[in-house]
Amino acid sequence: MIRIATDIGGTFTDIALEAGGRLVTGKVLTTPAAPERGVLQGVSQLLTEAGVAPDQVGVFLHGTTLATNAVIERKGAPTALVMTEGFTDTPEIGREHRFDQYNLYLEKPAPLVPRDRRFGLRERIDADGGVVEPLTDAEIERVATLLRDSGVTAVAVCLLHSYANPTHEEALAAGLALRLPEVSVSLSSRVSPLIGEFERCSTTCANAYVQPLVASYLARMQDGLRSLGIMAPVLVMMSEGALASVETAARLPVRLIESGPAGGAMLAAAVARRLRRDRLVAFDMGGTTAKICLIENGRPTQESSFEADRVYRFKKGSGLPLRIPVVELVEIGAGGGSISRVDGAGRLLVGPDSAGAAPGPACYGRGGTQPTVTDADLMLGRITPARFAGGTLSLDVDAAAQAIGGTLAAALDLPQDATAAAIAEVVEEAMASAARTYAAEKGSDLAGWTLLAFGGAAGLHAAGVARRLGIDEIVLPPNAGVGSAIGFLVAPAAFTVKRSAFAPLARLTPEEVTAIRRSMREEAQAMLQGLGDIAAAEESWTVDLRYTGQGTEITLPLAPDPLATLTDRLGAAFEAEYLRRLGLLPQGVPVEVAAWSLTVTLRAEPTDVLAAPPGPTPPAARGAARLYDLDHGVHRNAGLVERRAMPAGDSVAGPAVVVEDHTTLVIPPGMTAHCDAEGFLILRTEGLAA
Repeated sequence: MIRIATDIGGTFTDIALEAGGRLVTGKVLTTPAAPERGVLQGVSQLLTEAGVAPDQVGVFLHGTTLATNAVIERKGAPTALVMTEGFTDTPEIGREHRFDQYNLYLEKPAPLVPRDRRFGLRERIDADGGVVEPLTDAEIERVATLLRDSGVTAVAVCLLHSYANPTHEEALAAGLALRLPEVSVSLSSRVSPLIGEFERCSTTCANAYVQPLVASYLARMQDGLRSLGIMAPVLVMMSEGALASVETAARLPVRLIESGPAGGAMLAAAVARRLRRDRLVAFDMGGTTAKICLIENGRPTQESSFEADRVYRFKKGSGLPLRIPVVELVEIGAGGGSISRVDGAGRLLVGPDSAGAAPGPACYGRGGTQPTVTDADLMLGRITPARFAGGTLSLDVDAAAQAIGGTLAAALDLPQDATAAAIAEVVEEAMASAARTYAAEKGSDLAGWTLLAFGGAAGLHAAGVARRLGIDEIVLPPNAGVGSAIGFLVAPAAFTVKRSAFAPLARLTPEEVTAIRRSMREEAQAMLQGLGDIAAAEESWTVDLRYTGQGTEITLPLAPDPLATLTDRLGAAFEAEYLRRLGLLPQGVPVEVAAWSLTVTLRAEPTDVLAAPPGPTPPAARGAARLYDLDHGVHRNAGLVERRAMPAGDSVAGPAVVVEDHTTLVIPPGMTAHCDAEGFLILRTEGLAA
């Protein structure tokens, strides 16, 4: 089956087409005003290049930053929030927790829904799901009138304890569908049916805020594909690293927040398994951001929550909390388009602002004048102008020199080349620092790990980042420049359901467990209808446990063993894990179940898009390049090699650059790149055993 995968980034849109074991890739500039335009343009070009007719395409896979950007830039739909009367200040109150308690000028992210568009609803359900105050038709009519008068196009509904009893939310949704059919409605009992009013509210607001935007975009995308003659089903990458139907994506767009980066994590996990690397750092650097993800034993870490739009980059609690399944990673504003500037203290700063695709770095010749990382890399000899973006984008060296050597160099009182070198060092240290901090939070030291570099700019900076982290081995996979798009091709179709369902563990009966599991299984399977063989799907269950009165849980796997002994086994496993983590067990405190989670994964047809075995060609001819030596402050002669001309077993010693259509690998002195039998470039410090 012919498959196409597309990943929209802040600067470039990456495309990969798989046809009969052959992989054809492309890269086009993103079109921010109408992202689907760039996608359709790139797909059309790639179909022609591959000699594939549009009606031969069997499935279209897609990842997008649209939801993320809408939240960060506050460009979502005019949204209202309906909450139980008396609780409409929940977005400001939050957890009554200051993530930096000594900062007198603490700044928090602004709520997505302003106070004048929040409406209280007279109703009440208690924590056990019992109705304390019924919801009346008159109350629904009153709130519907307020919503109509407010002029909103989206509504988030988050009623107290709706995770225990969703009937009031469902009744309100039915009433609004009759009275305001043009308004999209997001219910917390469907988006995030979990305890934790603030997080549930924040997640539902984010879903409502981006829903009209994402739904409209996906509809335009499908219409555009049909106009090209592609009638294949569209699957969208979700934040947990799984593919879902376009209908599911339109219904739950908040789960697209980490859509593109999740594809990169899935690529990294597949490479780790293939190369048998138990500890791998995925380093994805594109035109706008850099992402770091840790892969252990062939799997990325999965989390059930995420913070969007952090006010303070590395401060946990400074963003909008979202209760969604997500691949855990850290993302910083450090990409090829990141803008360099000098602050009031005379310090050089790089990012998070980006030149993006329009106008782009100065060297793009599209009107950009501010110095960026790409301009610096060009000045340092790391980028070969004729090979950038597969030769589709002509680079203006003089414009880059003017941007770097003008006001910025004067402010730093440095020569042009030294200014470019300073930009590279600052951005590499920022990325290494982010990875180091992230790993330390997980209790890991990255020395001795393997760094997997992908994304258009990663190969340019991988060696510098690895050196700062104490990493001696770097892997550049085939087609690394479009790595996240290839990650979509190795990702499964799957869906995760998580629900709060409180019950004392000791009193939990097999019948109750069976009912919960049946209901959750039906929901997950409904989301996957039409995507594959449901009967052959794999199920993965977990359960969140805690001692009564605690606010945090421990997640344990739930094996498909006899339910009759389930509570005993879970109790023993919980105590063992609690003791391992905290070293002391409370005495006489009962254990309770807080939530259940199910992931249903459809079996995918075996495919191999990772390897690109080199042909039996002679060793590649070496060209010449001039690379700036950061340690000595001078340009030096270096080798230049075409990656596609490297046969298996070929090696290139630094200083050198290995160029390909969509990225470049910089090999510093003291390191050697080896091409293995499957086309992976393995870069190691000289003297280390393979």
